[in-house]
Amino acid sequence: MEFRPCIDIHNGKVKQIVGGSLKDEKDFAKENFVSEMQAADYAALYREKGLRGGHIILLNAADSPYYEADLMQAKGALLAWQGALQVGGGIHAENAASFLDFGASHVIVTSYVFVGGEIRFDRLQQLVKAVGKEHVVLDLSCRKKGDSYYIVTDRWQKFTNQCLDEALMEKLHSYCDEFLVHAVNVEGTGTGVDEDLLKILAKESEIPITYAGGIGSYEDIEKIQKTGKNRVNYTIGSALDLFGGSLKFDTIVTKFN
Repeated sequence: MEFRPCIDIHNGKVKQIVGGSLKDEKDFAKENFVSEMQAADYAALYREKGLRGGHIILLNAADSPYYEADLMQAKGALLAWQGALQVGGGIHAENAASFLDFGASHVIVTSYVFVGGEIRFDRLQQLVKAVGKEHVVLDLSCRKKGDSYYIVTDRWQKFTNQCLDEALMEKLHSYCDEFLVHAVNVEGTGTGVDEDLLKILAKESEIPITYAGGIGSYEDIEKIQKTGKNRVNYTIGSALDLFGGSLKFDTIVTKFN
């Protein structure tokens, strides 16, 4: 289990938001924290601590008037920690290589691959052809509906028809290097981790998985280690002191990484 840092960018600023609140209309999100620091400042800190595998997420839609500002923030972060950070948001087969040129280690995709509620394997193949499987992270962020978890797209606003389960992960891990999974129902709430989802993620042993969502205490991190069978990496947003929370970044790095 490793700690993977994050940089979430919305309306041109580094933020932490309540995941389920994100809307394309008027580029709205319920904010937990808005930073005065630039994304590059966070990347420089992660470089100082030797933290690799963190993700930068551009939360605005590619056609948003704020997307270019998000992109400039992301480029600054990638330049500050070359070859160590992953980036997602508005990425597809045609532009993915440019993000690697900026310094990303991996590109993260969801909406490009999950279209009309289904998996577009032709697009997955195009992406792998463009940048190589070793540079692809599939974002399988999900929301619970009934007793199952369904992949959600378009900044977590739209349900697909795809359940997140062991069979799906087995089908997809040959197309990517890692999975990133936000538990959207608890994302940004600090109310505790989704242990049922963690049990599903612990079944995937072929490639690394990073879990995000609901972490509000050091005990939650211990639950990830136990329930995730020490296989599942984790990231912390709103609960981290870097983003206005109570969990100490230095404690996380020294004791839980």
